[in-house]
Amino acid sequence: MIVVPCYNEALRLPIGDFQRFLAESKIRFILVDDGSRDNTIERIQELRAGYEDRVTLLQSPRNQGKAAAVRQGVNFALEQDAGYVGYWDADLATPLDAILQFMTVFDARPDLDMVFGSRVKLLGRQVRRKASRHYLGRVFATVVSLMLRLPIYDTQCGAKIFRVNPDTRILWTDPFITKWIFDVELLARYIRQMKSPDAAGKRIYEFPLDDWEDVGGSKVKALDFVIAFRDVTRIYWKYMRSI
Repeated sequence: MIVVPCYNEALRLPIGDFQRFLAESKIRFILVDDGSRDNTIERIQELRAGYEDRVTLLQSPRNQGKAAAVRQGVNFALEQDAGYVGYWDADLATPLDAILQFMTVFDARPDLDMVFGSRVKLLGRQVRRKASRHYLGRVFATVVSLMLRLPIYDTQCGAKIFRVNPDTRILWTDPFITKWIFDVELLARYIRQMKSPDAAGKRIYEFPLDDWEDVGGSKVKALDFVIAFRDVTRIYWKYMRSI
């Protein structure tokens, strides 16, 4: 089951792309409206038409932030005994077809707990990203990699899937201390659960995406990068200091 957090996404939710994918696959979605103030809910209901059994709408009465919205959706999926859970950005910067590619990796690698999308600009791949965000992202990823002692290239791509087992289920029990870089916090929780960065790294696979596009209208602002670096320190002190 794939969780899609939505906050004021009425103009960015690609209904046609979702419905085409639903018609061609058996993947189930949970769309979490995080207290939107536009007509996001009406757009989600339009998306669900004909697929009500495979697209669930969860609503939050107020805006809680992406971390809380994703956690709400994942915990709902876990209650449904899903074998795999993940989350995907509503603007489909990562096309939905990548879900099937991720699942192929899981099928071939029963040792893996996580498959993450990675935005690597390689020849033969279409990764279109603003230069400013790319370079800020590289600095942030380097800081995070050093803090986690994990050679991860891209922590913040909004396309991730987890195999459900005791080691991944427990990651979602407690609320996150961060609103935006909860991806990093998830990794820190997993490292603590596995008792070392090396053990955790052996069960995580970064999938270089074939296609990714920086869609306009992102909620992430320049100040959020400053907050993100501050939150890296908070994550270190809570999870990594004693490992």
